[in-house]
Amino acid sequence: MKTNWLAVGAFAGAIGVALGAFGAHALKARVSADLLAVFETGVRYQMYHALALIAVAWAATRWPGAWINASGWLFTLGIVIFCGSLYVMTFTGLRWLGAITPIGGLCFILGWMALAVASLRDG
Repeated sequence: MKTNWLAVGAFAGAIGVALGAFGAHALKARVSADLLAVFETGVRYQMYHALALIAVAWAATRWPGAWINASGWLFTLGIVIFCGSLYVMTFTGLRWLGAITPIGGLCFILGWMALAVASLRDG
């Protein structure tokens, strides 16, 4: 299965922009300043990793293989777990969700490491 990392990254970027606009305009009056900051952190990391997925798409043309795909999947999983937990925390106020956020952060770290390994193995 070949995953189109450019499409995944572009989709994540589009959602990130939409969520950022929503946060700036609709959430500001509805949630506390600290929860708005939590939401903004989620949007920021989503945008960073949307760009990382676009880099994975480029890297897949140079170093195709399991390490590149692992990187893409880890970035995607990181967006879902890290950013998603922050978004849900913002909307629900359930702060215990912060306990799963580091799992998404670990996915991001491992994604960057997998990308590095891919470039070193075949670069």
